[in-house]
Amino acid sequence: MPLILGTNSIKDTGYNVDNSLRFNSAGPDDLSKTFGTATDTKKWTCSFWWKPAIAAAQQQIFSVTNGTADDTFFHIQYRDNVEIRLNGYNTNWLTTNRKFRDYSAWYHVVVSADSTQGTAANRLKLYINGTEETSFATDNRGSISEDQTWGINLAQPHFIGSEAGGGSGVSGYLSEFVMIDGLRLDPTSFGEFDSDSGIWKPINVSSLTFGNNGFYQEYKQAGTGTNSSGMGADTSGNGNHFAVSNLAAVDQSTDTCTNNHMTWNPLYASAGGTYTGTEGNLHVRGSDSHNTRVGATFAAQKGKWYWEVKQLGSVTNGGSWAGAFEVDEVDINGSTAFFGNQTKAMGVRAGSSTVLPRGNGQGDGTTLGDIAVNGILMFAMDIDNGFLYVGLNGTFLNSGDPSTGASGTGNINNGAAGGVTYNWDFEGKLVMPGINIQNADFFETNFGSPSFAISSGNTDANGHGNFEYAVPSGYFTWNTKNLAEFG
Repeated sequence: MPLILGTNSIKDTGYNVDNSLRFNSAGPDDLSKTFGTATDTKKWTCSFWWKPAIAAAQQQIFSVTNGTADDTFFHIQYRDNVEIRLNGYNTNWLTTNRKFRDYSAWYHVVVSADSTQGTAANRLKLYINGTEETSFATDNRGSISEDQTWGINLAQPHFIGSEAGGGSGVSGYLSEFVMIDGLRLDPTSFGEFDSDSGIWKPINVSSLTFGNNGFYQEYKQAGTGTNSSGMGADTSGNGNHFAVSNLAAVDQSTDTCTNNHMTWNPLYASAGGTYTGTEGNLHVRGSDSHNTRVGATFAAQKGKWYWEVKQLGSVTNGGSWAGAFEVDEVDINGSTAFFGNQTKAMGVRAGSSTVLPRGNGQGDGTTLGDIAVNGILMFAMDIDNGFLYVGLNGTFLNSGDPSTGASGTGNINNGAAGGVTYNWDFEGKLVMPGINIQNADFFETNFGSPSFAISSGNTDANGHGNFEYAVPSGYFTWNTKNLAEFG
């Protein structure tokens, strides 16, 4: 079975979400709009799917910041790396006890407000993955006045992804962003529990009543204009399109709440080095003087998988370790060894352009030559037969042919090095990609939804992925739909 660390692994979700937007905090990337007259300033519901990418002191997922009182200000925050907060200007209304630090997971968040309720606790509710949050580190809902006007839906700027177009930007992915003006709804208006797996999944929301200032963002458009062709387009029929800031076409992702894609996982990083991840944990950078070893968010026990890595700095033959892209054997019984320390980790030493088994630091004599800036490494991993193939800029090494199956033609584990024969035995093991970065070099990884521009647009046989080079026959993209079928 695949290891997907709490993410959606349903092959057939019924209703499928095609796109998300990838946000970076440094921009900050955001969407913004100033609204007109609301249907109701006392009742509203906000629903969105969210996949976090990095830890930060404060990230604004949704904000209205144009006043100095609780009734003109509202923030939905991801704060202090782990918690969700709902804030007014002077009041932190809710802070969760539950921690949200699974960077492999898509979370569904619903915030439902109705200040006309007689009981204060019913005036503001938070739901995660279909279930109401009832345990809070901070609960100040008693300070919400009956019939209070909320900051949301007023005629003032609303921002998705930042605080008033300034700092505290969000890093990660957002999908299916919905605002309902005038109704307090519960999560069943936006999702349902899968009858077979019990996993919470999205449903079609297009028939909902959105209200004057309501909107529905599907992120299926790639333009940057404030119109129906922009990434901030409203598809509810209201025409409440948001302006786009610092987002480009490449930030439109196919990593979604119904088909979750692999990324690097900052929680699976080695001690000693410094991991820096941007572009949804696909663009990674190490520290200046230490190896930084990072694992991925998924693992599998079987199947054939393909991905690409773009070299962003110049790497010459014989240079220092700029990065090792390793396939690591993960011990189900809980081995704590990191990439480069396992005896059966395999990969390419990009710094010296040498393919080698990293377990004991010996190579097999195969070299890539110099890897130029923007060179793209190709990886095809055959878990079923224990082979790894590595290529550069469209050509696999040793005239490799990943599609040959058990023959293993051209795989980098063919033969012996230094008197040692390397044979993988993945039976009972979980296997995942890994990366080793040194000397502050940096790379961008394409697990199927790239953070860099692609000129070719190759997919796997299931129609998933967007790659520069052709996916070998029988190999698939690292995403949950493929893992549910092949992993």
